[in-house]
This record gives sequence, structure tokens and C-alpha cells, in this order.
Amino acid sequence: MSQLEALDTYFTKHRDEHLDEMKQFLSIASISSLSEHKEDMKKAANFLGESMKRAGLENIQINETAGHPVVTADWLHAEGKPTVLVYGHYDVQPVDPLELWDSEPFKPEIRDNILYARGSSDDKGQVFMHVKVIEGLMKENGELPVNVKFLIEGEEEIGSVHLPEFVEAHKEDLATDLVLISDTSLYAPGRPAVCYALRGLTGVQIDVRAAKGDLHSGIYGGGVQNPIHALADILSSFHDEHGTIAVDGFYDKVRPITAEEKAAYEALDFDEEGIKEEAGVKELYGEEGYTYLERTWARPTLEVNGVFGGFSGEGIKTVLPATAGAKITCRLVPDQDPYEIVEQLRAHIEKHKPAGVDITVTDFDKGKPFITPLDHPYIQAAGRSYETQYDTKTAYIRAGGSIPIVATFDEILEVPVIMMGFALSTENFHAPNEHFHLENFDKGLRVISDYYYEIANLSK
Repeated sequence: MSQLEALDTYFTKHRDEHLDEMKQFLSIASISSLSEHKEDMKKAANFLGESMKRAGLENIQINETAGHPVVTADWLHAEGKPTVLVYGHYDVQPVDPLELWDSEPFKPEIRDNILYARGSSDDKGQVFMHVKVIEGLMKENGELPVNVKFLIEGEEEIGSVHLPEFVEAHKEDLATDLVLISDTSLYAPGRPAVCYALRGLTGVQIDVRAAKGDLHSGIYGGGVQNPIHALADILSSFHDEHGTIAVDGFYDKVRPITAEEKAAYEALDFDEEGIKEEAGVKELYGEEGYTYLERTWARPTLEVNGVFGGFSGEGIKTVLPATAGAKITCRLVPDQDPYEIVEQLRAHIEKHKPAGVDITVTDFDKGKPFITPLDHPYIQAAGRSYETQYDTKTAYIRAGGSIPIVATFDEILEVPVIMMGFALSTENFHAPNEHFHLENFDKGLRVISDYYYEIANLSK
């Protein structure tokens, strides 16, 4: 019996035991954003540490931070083999509205081979899977094919507030050859995906002021500037008629989409009609010359997220409002710099500022974009490992969203980040009735095990 066959037998034999343990983990209300759950956060971190100890990991630490603890552990006895840093998070989102749950969010239930609980998919279930892979390897072989470090935080759902500082302070201890993350999704049910790039994020708030207070539109209308009109002019100046962003310099550092990437996207047979139905729109819209996937994965955006000002109550109030404002965010792609983009936005707003108003621009938090080359050996090895369990070719995808800590790993540790997720986008993470299809839990155990052997063999 091969090592992987022995592991398969181990995971099958201990499945019920593992699921019972995972239910215990999921029953802890580790909601990072609510202060009343501070003790639950410590409880979850300690539970995770004990699970790591039982699995055979060493040097387990519950590291205190100015916020919630960071759990670290390692096993470093595979001489001459690569080191893998496994990242994940044990904190979860709040559960409101509670009345929309079909079962209690912190009393896990399995129905039709689907596990329902807050955190089951994002990300406790996937983190737990990685711990059980180590347990299986250690129980069956007494050793690991690679060196492994774990870094599991408790603040991902509130922006990983203290993790960059922790990573910088422990840079030498966290030194690795690659970072492995399971906090993303399959491309579709039964269709695995390696996510090799994420967009970055930045944004600003524009506040426009004209008069010292609201003015009577009959007395002052037509004689002084209306800040909503001024704001509308600024917002309309951000794009041309083709959906192209009209901010000077905005595209200067955008990395072009490669021919290999275009071919990979075309191979996905993306259903544009399906996305229209999902979004509830009659037609798709965006930058001319690019497909929907290219626009949402590999091209930058500038979106108006909210507009405010004036009277919006029932009926009508004949005023010229004193102020108006808007919130704007930009999704960024390699090699755009969020700080440079903010300055370009400021310059554009100043250039297009109508007469008669004062404008204040306030910038928001920033996250850099990230990419690992599609042809990187660790990326391709991940695809091969998926295909040992899923009867289809692995999709190589970018994600339109942002995980700022990934760019932090890239910048501080300077190693590739491999995102191998096992969730489904339909599993209601952040919403009532979050769930995790246990078929993908079972396959995930075996995929990750195979991946360790794959990358161990790359070092030969």
C-alpha cells in the first residue's frame, strides 16, 4: 500500500471522529468584531492549539497581540525539503439576522452530507482540514514529506488589523518557500481552481461644500453652485463613454494580460448569460475590448459605492444643499500602487472641480494587488494534486476581490502564495445558513496530502 493509499484509509476510518472534533471547533462563537466574544476568541485559539498538538505539530504558541491571538506551530525535520507556511483564520462573521438560520449557527448540524454552522466554510472548516492532514501524515508515516509552519490568525474578518505587524516582527521565524492558503472557493461544483492573483483595493471619500448652510432654492437657485450638481460633474468625469477610466496615469503600471492567461480564461467556458441571471441585470457592461472575466479579474476598476447629500425624505424640500459627497473604491491589479492611485484621484478631482465649491478628499485603507506567475512550479503542482480527486481539469483563475494579508506575505516574506480553496461560492459565508459540502472536505484532505508529496518531489 502506497503512502497516499494508507492516508486515504486513515481519513476514511477516522472520518466521524474528525467531524465530531470539527463540530466542537465550530461551536465556539469566535466572532472577532464583537467585544463580548473576546473570551470565545481565546477559547477558539486554545482549541486550535490543542488540535495541532494532537496532530503532531511542535512549538505551538498562542501569541498575544493588541487584538486577538495568533496561533503558530511547526514541524521542521524534513531536511532538504521545501517549507510550507499554512495560513488561515479562526475568527468568523457575526450571525445576524439570526431568524434566517434554519439551525443554530454555533450548534453544527450535518444534513445531506453538508455541515451547517458559522465558520464551516469560511474559514474554520478549511483550517481544520489542514490540521487533520498533518495528523494523518504523522500517524501513518511518523513524519512529513515537507517542513510545515502554521500561522492562524483571529482578525481576518476585521481586516487582519495586527497581523502585518506580527509578520514583520516574526519574519525570520516565518521564513518559508511558499505560503499555502485555503480561504477561497472552487471554480464551480466539482471544478477545482487554483487562484493565482488577487486585486488590490483603495478608495476615497469626496466631500463637496458650497454654502455655509442649506439655501432656499427660490431665493438662491440659479445664483450659487449646487454641490450635488458639482459632485455629479466630478463623478461623470471618471469614465469615458467606452467604460475606460479617464484618470490621468491610472493605467500606466497595469500589467498586461498574457496570452497564456487569455487561453486559460477561454478554457473555462464562462457562462455570461448565467452571470446576468445571477446579478439580475439585462446586460453586462465594462471597459471595451475585454471579456467579463478579464474585466473582473485582471483589469482595474473605479466604482462609486455611495452618494449622499440634500433632502431624501418623503415629499419635496426646495433647498440647495450645503454639502454633498460620494465614496469611491478602486480595485487594482499588478503592478498598480494604491498610494499612487490615491494621488492620481486627488489630481483628477482638483482638475475637474467646478467653480463655487470647496472639496475635501479623504483616503481609505489600502491593499496591494498580488500575483504568482501562472507557470510557477508550485502553482502547477497544485493543479495536479486537485486532479487526483476531481475528475476534471483544474481551472487557473484570478479573483476580483482582495485579501490584503496575501500582499503582505508577498511583500514581507517574498515567496509565492498558493491559494487552494475547497469552499463553494454558494455556501453562504458571511450570511445565514453558512455551510460546507463535506464531499469537498473529504477530497481536500487527500488533495493537500498529495500536494505535500508533489512539492517534496520538486526539490529532487
